[in-house]
Amino acid sequence: MPNSATPTHCPYCALQCGMNLTPAPDGTVEVSERADFPVNRGALCGKGRTAPAVLSSRVRLTSPLVRSGGTLVPATWDEALDRIAEGLSRTRSEHGPDACGVFGGGGLTNEKAYTLGKFARVVLGTSQIDYNGRFCMSSAAAGGMKAFGLDRGLPFPLEDIPKSGCVILVGSNLAETMPPSLRFFTELRENGGTLIVIDPRRTKTAEQADLHLMPRPGTDLALALGLLHLVVAEGLVDEEYVRERTAGWEDARAAAMAHWPEYVERITGVSVPQLRETVRLFCEPESAMVLTARGPEQQSKGTDTVSAWINLCLATGRAGRPFSGYGCLTGQGNGQGGREHGQKADQLPGYRKLDDPAARAHVAEVWGVDPDSLPGPGRSAYELLDALGTDIRSLLLMGSNPVVSAPHAAHVEERIKSLDFLAVCDVVLSETAALADVVLPVTQWAEETGTTTNLEGRVLLRRQAITPPDGIRSDLEVMHELADRLGVEKGFPTDAEEVFEELRRASAGGPADYSGITYRRLAEENGVFWPCPTEDTVVHPGTPRLFLDRFATPDGRARFVPVSHRAIAEEPDEEYPVLLTTGRVVAQYQSGAQTRRVDELNAAAPGPFVELHPRLAERLGAAEGDPVAVVSRRGRAVAPARITLGIRPDTVFMPFHWYGEGRANTLTNPALDPTSRMPEFKACAVRVETVER
Repeated sequence: MPNSATPTHCPYCALQCGMNLTPAPDGTVEVSERADFPVNRGALCGKGRTAPAVLSSRVRLTSPLVRSGGTLVPATWDEALDRIAEGLSRTRSEHGPDACGVFGGGGLTNEKAYTLGKFARVVLGTSQIDYNGRFCMSSAAAGGMKAFGLDRGLPFPLEDIPKSGCVILVGSNLAETMPPSLRFFTELRENGGTLIVIDPRRTKTAEQADLHLMPRPGTDLALALGLLHLVVAEGLVDEEYVRERTAGWEDARAAAMAHWPEYVERITGVSVPQLRETVRLFCEPESAMVLTARGPEQQSKGTDTVSAWINLCLATGRAGRPFSGYGCLTGQGNGQGGREHGQKADQLPGYRKLDDPAARAHVAEVWGVDPDSLPGPGRSAYELLDALGTDIRSLLLMGSNPVVSAPHAAHVEERIKSLDFLAVCDVVLSETAALADVVLPVTQWAEETGTTTNLEGRVLLRRQAITPPDGIRSDLEVMHELADRLGVEKGFPTDAEEVFEELRRASAGGPADYSGITYRRLAEENGVFWPCPTEDTVVHPGTPRLFLDRFATPDGRARFVPVSHRAIAEEPDEEYPVLLTTGRVVAQYQSGAQTRRVDELNAAAPGPFVELHPRLAERLGAAEGDPVAVVSRRGRAVAPARITLGIRPDTVFMPFHWYGEGRANTLTNPALDPTSRMPEFKACAVRVETVER
């Protein structure tokens, strides 16, 4: 590759920050600012700055590995691919196509996610495909679809946030999870706007807030309903907006009125004066937003919780208007695009529904197959993992590490070990890859070209900056070779732009319409917001702001969804009297498979910890740094105590980036939301014990 700077994007979170990459004479890659990209304007967090460290052959996979005598040993590509094809073929012939599972990731490019969904349904003929994005944004997606008829994380660009009058940020610690975005909230306050943060911990984000509410984990639904009750009681409903742009208000209003402030105070621990102040700050300005993240979404009632926050926006006329609305802060790098183009169990490209005959016919024509040959919807992510070794006998896994990231992780690890056959494509030997029968080393972000879709719905072009090492192939090449070995010789190109051209045709006319987006436009325009149904930039420049004229429902009206408070799946009791909530720290990312291999990041965040209030620590007799055990009905995790006034006395917090005895997801509850099938990561009953060492 030329020894010059290549403009591209970070491989980590959904901001997809712009950066320049330049190969250095010593073989390393230098990162420099790219001030022209409006999301980060040149700013990068520590993860972005150190991202090239994982390109080093010291930490990444450089050869295919196959299991021999219980050990993974190097193999040729033909040996490894033949072994995968044989394993999948044997499973299909002995147990049927649905005995083959496919599990993807929210970090895969649009081209890879699209091809993986096509591979599962056309080559394997299996319905059993889902991805780890089900653990991130699925409740917000379900709530958005119910209310607006469309799911796009943010219906407006990040640059609109500083122009709003008030933002309620629910369950997000963006100062650590996506630091460059914090500047938009700083500018909001500098412009006279108000920031309200809702979080059971006093995080670095909460420290920036004008008002911080600390509800009991799992009570965000009651909190939102209590606020809506006060909006009605204080005469703050935008009656004209409700009448002209919404439907279903009376039922939602009746449900909210059952949640009077004193009742909500008892449930949440948030005082009535704080509830009233929140309503005042939210309703006084001309514009306001509610932004949610994993806190309210990763619950067994996450979809209803999102619906309650959307109802608050609708009742006050805060959706589909300038500098107002509900939005979800998508987590993973391509969490948005990853769920739009077919690796989710119930979807086809373009955000089409797999059980819609018209959608099946359209995509089948693009793929050159009979619509009746396409399988129906399959299991959601946790349900798929739970079926491994029984109904699902072989698994092809790309870009995910469920041994660390899935709830009830010890159980998931056992299910993975019980498989007849496991193949993993990854850039490093993750904890999940270490269990595989075959591991394929694949190209990384800087070594390939492809597109991602950030949290704003902005489709971006990641450009190849360096040549991958010898012996490394792309995921697209892997699927091409496997399709060929499994009897499908055409339809799986290895060139990313060629795949994107097909994706454009497959998405045309769908809710997530990319048909007007080209690589040329992405390069020239610094990204294009979907939907974009034509290449003519004058006719349709893309859609940075949704719903200003109408919502994406048949009649153009947003829908109120009546919801009521209900308890989390597992409330504390005498045996397990404390609530556990989980999350991230600034120096690590997701399961840590990549960031835990970067020295600078490990020095900043070397391992897990248990955050607990001084009163709880005193009852336990635990001092700062003492090992403590957190025990749930599913298992036990041990990590050093971190004592802080910044957490509720009835709650403990653990980050989930690590494997081993400090694995937080050993403890978490796989109870699923009935609509989104999102597991309840954010609240489960535990007890805390001191540990003798």
